[in-house]
Amino acid sequence: MNDREATKRRFLSASGFGDAERHPLPGDASTRRYERLKKGAQTFMLMDQAPALESQPCLPTQNETERRASGYNAMARLAAGRIEAFVAASNYLRAQGLSAPEIYEVDAPNGLLISEDLGDDLFASLIASGQDETPLYLSAIAALARLHELTPPDTLANKPLESGWPLLTYDDLALKTGADLFVEWYPRFDTRHSLSDKALEEWEALWAPLRQRSEAGATVFIHRDYHAENLLWLPERKGAARVGMIDFQDALRGHPSWDLHSLLQDARRDVSPELERVALDHYFALRPDTDVPAFMQGYTALATLNEARILGIFARLIVRDHKPRYEAFMPRMWRHLGRNLEAPSMEGLKDWFLRYGFSEKLKTA
Repeated sequence: MNDREATKRRFLSASGFGDAERHPLPGDASTRRYERLKKGAQTFMLMDQAPALESQPCLPTQNETERRASGYNAMARLAAGRIEAFVAASNYLRAQGLSAPEIYEVDAPNGLLISEDLGDDLFASLIASGQDETPLYLSAIAALARLHELTPPDTLANKPLESGWPLLTYDDLALKTGADLFVEWYPRFDTRHSLSDKALEEWEALWAPLRQRSEAGATVFIHRDYHAENLLWLPERKGAARVGMIDFQDALRGHPSWDLHSLLQDARRDVSPELERVALDHYFALRPDTDVPAFMQGYTALATLNEARILGIFARLIVRDHKPRYEAFMPRMWRHLGRNLEAPSMEGLKDWFLRYGFSEKLKTA
């Protein structure tokens, strides 16, 4: 038995789950692991996130220089897998009448918690089995509209833990850190693309004003990874609570378009332009005071940034982490990116991608 397994067994025993059946679930791109616990007729979830596996998260008091010195998690304002972040975000979502797992037991220093099991009915799985996707997506939009009615606090309550968790802003540096993954890692994946200092200077000049507008518009709680594989269907609940949410530990205060484009321009499954339009119209109907043209300008810019970010992440996973399966997701991201670059406000970035050799990729859009 290794040390981590011994730690988990002690936690389970102290929490009254020492005799529970344990069923590991498949992993993802993160360092987090899950097990389903069965105790009698009930099931629960064990989250295992060893704190030492990642660099430290961003502190509210850190300036840009300090964040850069701390590393990627602080620069991107990721929670570094901290259990406290998951607990705090779950508490906040549940307090707003939305569905996130209830937390039962926590060992924050060791990165372990036991929570409610929301089941297996992921949106992606249900749709793959033939369920009509439109009602699911419109319900997910309704949950976001509910969330966007609220002004989130600067600190999220963290019961049963004593200290709260800061809800930081998805600011200029965090957005830049994400976008720059593309220029850092994609040329390492596809060595036909070599970006000069001039290309990098132009990249920064084009993105800087878009990032600054996004930071200025950061007004709502964003899940940050809101898509069909992180949403569960709970039809026995009512209204927006029918949408179960997981993997929200990296939540921030951000632009309200962020979770919408994460949902509607998904990296892992196709969402038709027609469904995207219906879903956006539904959001605007639920949020009638929205300045639609301004919102859509932000939506397009941030969707493009996110697609560049994800292409960079996939390239890093392939090159650094030797996970070649992520190459299969790249064409979809290029299609999304190419379609967004056709918007009138995106001419400069479209020219950049064409000028530096990505025209063949954009032709797949």
